[in-house]
Amino acid sequence: MKLSQLVDNVPSGADVSVTGFAIDHRKVAPGTVFGAFQGGRVNGEDFIPAAIAAGAVAIVTRPGVSVDGAVPITDAQPRRAFARLAARFFRPVPPNIVAVTGTNGKTSTAEMTRQLWRMCGERAASIGTLGVTTQDESVSTGLTTPDIVTFLSNMTGLAREGVTHVAYEASSHGLSQYRNEGLPVLAGAFTNLSRDHLDYHADMDDYFAAKMRLFDEVVDPGGTAVVWADDEWSAKAVDHANARGLRVMTIGENGETIRLNGREPGQLGQVLSLTCGGQDYTVNLPLIGAYQAANALTAAGLVLACGGEADRVFDAMSRLQPVRGRLERAVITASRAPVYVDYAHTPDALGAAIAALRPHVTGRLITIFGAGGDRDRGKRAPMGEIAQAQSDLVIVTDDNPRGEDPATIRAEIMQAAPQAREIAGRREAIAAALSEAGPADIVLIAGKGHEQGQVIGAGDTMRVIPFDDVSVARECAASVGGGAG
Repeated sequence: MKLSQLVDNVPSGADVSVTGFAIDHRKVAPGTVFGAFQGGRVNGEDFIPAAIAAGAVAIVTRPGVSVDGAVPITDAQPRRAFARLAARFFRPVPPNIVAVTGTNGKTSTAEMTRQLWRMCGERAASIGTLGVTTQDESVSTGLTTPDIVTFLSNMTGLAREGVTHVAYEASSHGLSQYRNEGLPVLAGAFTNLSRDHLDYHADMDDYFAAKMRLFDEVVDPGGTAVVWADDEWSAKAVDHANARGLRVMTIGENGETIRLNGREPGQLGQVLSLTCGGQDYTVNLPLIGAYQAANALTAAGLVLACGGEADRVFDAMSRLQPVRGRLERAVITASRAPVYVDYAHTPDALGAAIAALRPHVTGRLITIFGAGGDRDRGKRAPMGEIAQAQSDLVIVTDDNPRGEDPATIRAEIMQAAPQAREIAGRREAIAAALSEAGPADIVLIAGKGHEQGQVIGAGDTMRVIPFDDVSVARECAASVGGGAG
């Protein structure tokens, strides 16, 4: 592809062939368009000479930056400009793309959307925290929203494999850094908003504004906004969608498109009573917890927004499978206590996970959790308060301490949960909980969910120790007398 097919007003004699895009100078090859951006820790502009030496033919950067030996493409928002150029290069893409934003529920909603599409006969995939998931496999990308080059190349690869429907997670970081631009997005979903990432965003309003780029700019003009109606930020999200002229679908107890009339918890799931399009439906959802119902219904809204038939969609909901690390039942101990693993790492998510399990507990609810280092410290005390108020036994342990002293992190949680037990080692904490859990008890291991490692240290001293909560729970259950999956 020629540079003139991507950029207007290419200088005479500079219409070179473009072979790819990169934001890492080490991945530049002859013919590459290189994105040089200022970052929080690294300034990509410093690597412009190295990128040109490696064969970069054009550099996307901000005005005033020196570019010698390649075509300069300058823009006040270079990340956005780079993303939009790359989107013209990476083709084809699946024709049916939807995005999910919100503090909690993005992964589950995107993956459930994929499952519903598949059960309705579509070739579908999801992209997000769990990686790229298709019917056949899942490949990790390491980020909720991967960088724009990885994101777009994944989309092109999926299209070439025959995938026609994709749901992806749109994180606040990804939206504010233009990591998923330039594609035709038919619908976007907003799940909820609660405290998270305030180490990155100035305040909650700034955090919400980043999320709302999905409705303000990313979803196609004339596209659809699917909004979970029962969150305190929902009305504001609807306002953004209306201001853009998007079609609005609201979901939940206060929803107008899909109204949740009732929810009856069962031993292994729940029965949902719904109204949609003037018809009543009863759905036997094989997942526990109010927020699992919210995620499944939001996913159903996205499928309906893309032309799905209500009868088929609600029938498919009864066959949804649990999402990895989201209230995933890891094992049943020898004493018959079920053990659940959940990714909850914010106050709201932790409270929701505990609330989801509470109706199933006749004995004690034992909660094990910690907090990540080098992240928003302000959520540690609220997590401790919620865990202590809503659990019968709390064990505070290490999560991913990263560059912080893990004892300091635990102490900040313990100040708000003085009745909690402190066990530093995560394996030891899980073993302690499982060893005393009785047949009427339920154990919740929160914070890491699907993650396969524990991050200790930062910078040159950082190391990732293999650690999977599900596997460790099964090992601990076996060591105290067996366990069943």
